[in-house]
Amino acid sequence: MNSARTRIYCATSPSAVVLMAAAVEAGLVPGTGRRMLLVCDDAPVPEAAPPWDEVPGFARLRARFDAVLSWNEAIRPFHPAAWTPRAEDVPLLERHLRRLWRLGDDRVELVLGAPDTPPAQALARVFTGAPLHVCAGGPADYGPTRGKLDPLIGTRVRQVMHLDLIPGLSPLLLREFGAPARVIPVGAFRAVTGEIASAVTGILEGAALVVGERCSTEAPHAEMVRTAAGRGHHRVVFAPHPASPSRHAAELRVEAERLGVDLTVLDTPVPVEALYEASRPALVVGRSSAALFTASALYGLPVARVGAERLLNGLTPYHHPQRVALVLAEAVRDAAAADDLPGLLSALAFTMRPQVHPSLRADAQRYLMAGAWDRRWFPRGRLTALGLPGGVPRQLASLPRSRVARRAARLVRRAVRG
Repeated sequence: MNSARTRIYCATSPSAVVLMAAAVEAGLVPGTGRRMLLVCDDAPVPEAAPPWDEVPGFARLRARFDAVLSWNEAIRPFHPAAWTPRAEDVPLLERHLRRLWRLGDDRVELVLGAPDTPPAQALARVFTGAPLHVCAGGPADYGPTRGKLDPLIGTRVRQVMHLDLIPGLSPLLLREFGAPARVIPVGAFRAVTGEIASAVTGILEGAALVVGERCSTEAPHAEMVRTAAGRGHHRVVFAPHPASPSRHAAELRVEAERLGVDLTVLDTPVPVEALYEASRPALVVGRSSAALFTASALYGLPVARVGAERLLNGLTPYHHPQRVALVLAEAVRDAAAADDLPGLLSALAFTMRPQVHPSLRADAQRYLMAGAWDRRWFPRGRLTALGLPGGVPRQLASLPRSRVARRAARLVRRAVRG
């Protein structure tokens, strides 16, 4: 039996490579064997983004791996964000990839990002039985596992590695499968970003940095530029999200000119934390991205959170994975809510995925009874449906459907107006 081991690190962005390299640096993925970096570009139009090997500092990251592979090339002409293999094709695909990547009969382990994405699920299905390690990349991963994860994948996860973005909180991602959460030390993470920073010029000194979100319009980013200008910053650097279709930011330039702001748009997807290391920005502006949390928690930089409230008001369905990131972005700056972030996270997890975390009902009831929360975080209808404090009492739940009750309400409103 072949005892050789190969670990495949599947990364969908330069920032994911940094996180995985930091996990390697910290020794969180133990054992010997080959390390292969599998680059997966799941942007809407991968050809429009700069190749990863042109990203400043990538050569230093590459040195940690024995080879760099391309998932896009391996599954062409399919798009990584929309393709997963059929069950009957799995044996053939595994033989094909083992030959293509020269894996031979090696025992394979996989290090993945978000486990619910098509690239991660496809790779986990092809290498059936391979142990899995998950690198959690952002605040959304503090919430419950997104979607319905196949138990044949979830039970193979050995650990969830994450940055300590919110001190005192531990991610709930994959906890239902018993996967332990392990913190990637700040020192290891900053050591890796420091290596990349040497390839980045000090363009942020004294400027405000606007962190791009993965969205289809420039409107949120224009509001962020206005926020920076409103705080007295006349030099602004915009770092677009690597997968954003609005990378050229034409409307943003027009808005900056109107405000009298000197705007610089970065044209290469440099991990934002490398910019923090290269030159400390005067302010970091964003909505709920991981870069906003790392700026505050790991680098001690001043931050401004913009647009979370408006997006949260219209976010559907209720269990949308971005809800956790948006609520936490608001809660960390709310003194009352920040006193019990574990309680808030438990209540969110239960109301979003009660079937996944039924044991959190008591924690959710305790938190909601205390009352230190915002109504926008927990809509009354959701609380009513789950029989939780803050909802309509069960004996009154039928009143909105009663014609007599509606008529009485109309009479009361007329009397009040009169």
